[in-house]
Amino acid sequence: MSQAAWIPFDPDIVRKTQAHTAQMTRWDEILTLPVQNPTTLEFSAADIMWSMVEGWRDSMDRLALIPYSRVNDFVRGESNNKDCPTKFHVEARRRRSPTMNCKPKVDGILEYILYWCSFGPDDYRKGGSVRPSRPFSQKRKTPAGRPNTKRGCNCHFIVKRLIAEPSVALVIYNHNKHVDKKGMPCHGPMDKMAVGTKAMFAPYISDELRLQVMSLLYVGIPVETIMQRHTEMVEKQGGPSNRDDLLTHRFVRRLERKIRRSVYELDDDDAVSINTWVETHQDQIFFYEDFSNTDTFALGVQTDWQLQQMIQYGNRSLLVSDSRFGTNKLKYPVHSILVFDEQKNAIPVAWIITPNFAHGEIYRWMGALYDRAHTKDPTWQLGGFIIDDPLADVRTIREIFKCPVLISLWRIRHAWHKNLVNKCSDIVKRSAMAGRLGDIIFSICRGDGGVELFEAFLQDFIDCTDFLDYFRALWIPRLGAWTTVLKATPLATAEVASAIESYHHLLKLRLLNEADENVYQRADWLVHKLGTKVHSYYWLDEYSGKDNFSRYWRSEWNSGPNPWRQGLKIPDSDVSVEDNCARVVSQKNKGKSHLVLNPGSDFALCDCSWSRRGNLCKHSIKSTKVCRDRGLVQPSLALFRYYQALASLVRCPPSDTLISDHAMAVAVSVRRQLDTLLCASPANPPNGPAFPASQFASRPRESEIEEDNTENGVSASQSHAASGNDEENVRIDQDSPTCKRKSGKASGENEELSTDKDSPTSKKRKSGEASDDEGTSVVQGMQPPETSSQATEGTDGSA
Repeated sequence: MSQAAWIPFDPDIVRKTQAHTAQMTRWDEILTLPVQNPTTLEFSAADIMWSMVEGWRDSMDRLALIPYSRVNDFVRGESNNKDCPTKFHVEARRRRSPTMNCKPKVDGILEYILYWCSFGPDDYRKGGSVRPSRPFSQKRKTPAGRPNTKRGCNCHFIVKRLIAEPSVALVIYNHNKHVDKKGMPCHGPMDKMAVGTKAMFAPYISDELRLQVMSLLYVGIPVETIMQRHTEMVEKQGGPSNRDDLLTHRFVRRLERKIRRSVYELDDDDAVSINTWVETHQDQIFFYEDFSNTDTFALGVQTDWQLQQMIQYGNRSLLVSDSRFGTNKLKYPVHSILVFDEQKNAIPVAWIITPNFAHGEIYRWMGALYDRAHTKDPTWQLGGFIIDDPLADVRTIREIFKCPVLISLWRIRHAWHKNLVNKCSDIVKRSAMAGRLGDIIFSICRGDGGVELFEAFLQDFIDCTDFLDYFRALWIPRLGAWTTVLKATPLATAEVASAIESYHHLLKLRLLNEADENVYQRADWLVHKLGTKVHSYYWLDEYSGKDNFSRYWRSEWNSGPNPWRQGLKIPDSDVSVEDNCARVVSQKNKGKSHLVLNPGSDFALCDCSWSRRGNLCKHSIKSTKVCRDRGLVQPSLALFRYYQALASLVRCPPSDTLISDHAMAVAVSVRRQLDTLLCASPANPPNGPAFPASQFASRPRESEIEEDNTENGVSASQSHAASGNDEENVRIDQDSPTCKRKSGKASGENEELSTDKDSPTSKKRKSGEASDDEGTSVVQGMQPPETSSQATEGTDGSA
């Protein structure tokens, strides 16, 4: 007989072994479930596929795995249940330190959160049960701040963050019905006893209404005015119909008191104050690093609303970098990331605060910004990134966002324009210098010159000492970098420049308006004001009902349409062009007109107040459009580059014969359409193409056809998303291999980019489709910028 037969039988050991085996089988099944990440900003249980896994005491658990970073999105989505609106609160929470000496178990829990419907679990109704740990006090004459809403709802779910997978949340949702212990509906439209009471709706107002009230209070709207407008709106619709209609005066007054008592200086030491602020505002921080031996302080601020705007308006469109705001006043300059809304106004979607703007430092926070948006929406993809600094880390931007990078000339144009007005009193000479600078930039972008063109400029205008001294001191050392990037990087449009200038102006008015300028040296003041008052103004800019509070709104802080939009509304009949100047009739006073020098140039000068500040005014924009419509100025640089791309495509066809045949057919078809449209324009003779084919064939650009597009397997027409105008560059960089194509992209692999002249966003187009109502056109076998703008002339005001 073997020795094993003498071991006594222990049923407890067998039972524990079986339980352990079943537990391991359970967790093996759980950890093999897919992690579900819906693409909507908020999602509920209806958007998730739930799995039934054996749980405690032979019960079956209804569970799913979601990204831990999206737990709040799930809570908000489940609270916004149309059939039974509510709000879930944290009933219990347990956390474990992420650093442990012992070996973590497969079922070890890093964090445990119990979310319960706010109408439970206690039941304060007549005959209801209340837990002993939460004694019920009798109703007082003076009610509590929050009305008694506990009605015994049994709906709750558990969120577990596992040590084995810290980035994933396990959601256990066994009790998903909003019913009491008897199984009857206890709130919402299904509960007959809740009709006519607040239990018909969610117990709290929505996050959107709370943000609206907070924003109105931050900008100075009185509590009485807010409640008066709200009451009028509810009465107009015939009474309360949702939870937001139940907004009370007491709640608004409490928010106002909270704002009034809030302070930014949480500690005398600025660094300690910032650390305290970061700890209490984790939901508004996407990146934070304190000073260390190797790196400097860096803080990335992005509210939930800003993230939503970034996802909504940045998807397949543009992000814009406005770097170094406030370098003359602020201790910590602000780096803004912008998107464009439906009116093509710039919205800040992130603020980065750091004393170090070294060009290699961008990698520290840009990856976190991309990850936050991509976690919220896995399908989010950027169309293009616009920089305003020639020394920006373009390679890092391309690697992170996987999109082309463009550069905006707004910063140098604004600085040169403003200093020409201030330092050159002779109007004629000022106009000649501005026109010369515009010609130099145009020549450099076409590849016809370099820094030596500026040396000739200095020699020709040597008598304008004030401006030349400024130019030599500040710009001569930088011109090498600008020349290099202008030759190799596509250009953003004048519409982008106009939107950035408007944002820059409004941010200056809304932020740098403190009576005590000593606060500009503190970072805690900066992050506090950006996240409260400044954020509120930009939120209200997008609020449809902001006109109801116009009497309290500071007129100079109004956003309104940017100068580009204003310029397109000016009738053509109000513009007259003579030689090197144009007259534009004022829209406020028809008896007055504005003189525009160098019309049609990026460096046009106007005598209006907005232009004298160095900005691109509506009169210059309109005169440029009229000059190009009449053929008085040279064709678009974007059109020139587009023809170069077509010629290079013909000279360097892809290896796949099917794609090659398709690309050649598209190129020939598009060129025929271009020649037909351009020959019919007033600027060209009726019997010949606008540009001879030899003009482009003589300067092949095989080495510049591919860029980031081949990195993603996307054609240039799909990935180069940029708003186009006559300054836009559609040329491809020189650092990627030529003739590189993927064989699976038959429809758009070999087509080059072109965008219209008056939209800062870009949208993918199918072959042969016309440009949209905003003038944006990404060419996939389509019209280029000038052609599409001529085709839609008079409807969208393309310039």
